Amino acid sequence: MSSVRKGKGKKGGKEKKTVVADEEKYRKRTLEVETLKQHLVLRRDVARHAMADSEGLKQRLVELEKELEEARGDKQDIYEEMIRQFQQLQRQTDTRIQRLEAETQSLQEQLAACQEDVRQSRAEKEKMQEEKEEAIARMQRKIDGMETEYEKILHGSLDLLLSKLEAAKLGWEEEATALHLEYKDRLKEFGLNPLEI
Repeated sequence: MSSVRKGKGKKGGKEKKTVVADEEKYRKRTLEVETLKQHLVLRRDVARHAMADSEGLKQRLVELEKELEEARGDKQDIYEEMIRQFQQLQRQTDTRIQRLEAETQSLQEQLAACQEDVRQSRAEKEKMQEEKEEAIARMQRKIDGMETEYEKILHGSLDLLLSKLEAAKLGWEEEATALHLEYKDRLKEFGLNPLEI
């Protein structure tokens, strides 16, 4: 009887240890399950947050793509506006250059015409000066010739006048002498002395 008890006692102790071990194992497993559940909850929250972040990022990406597209559109508009303004400025510059070239050409033509006028005026002035000097020289020669001719005429007239005066003087002297003699004779006839009168 005692051996049976002993055997039963050993068996009961062994079973008790097994139960304790099983409980310990069950408790560990339960703890692990709870831990895993918590991890799953955390993972779910993280995944949910990640999904939310992913949706937010997707939305932000869509917004950024839209902004980028708008920026590209704005950039294209700005580029086209710059090209339009540049072309307009180029046209204005070309028009101004053409106008300035036309004005320059006109001024050069006017300058050439003025220079030609000045050249012609100078040539005409020189010609007129030469003609004037030639006319003066011609008139001077004519005056000199006339003076010489006048001198000749004057000298001839004076010589002729002197000759006539000399002849007249001789005639007068002869006539005066004749008259004198005649008056002297008459005075003598009247008994008068001409030297006393």
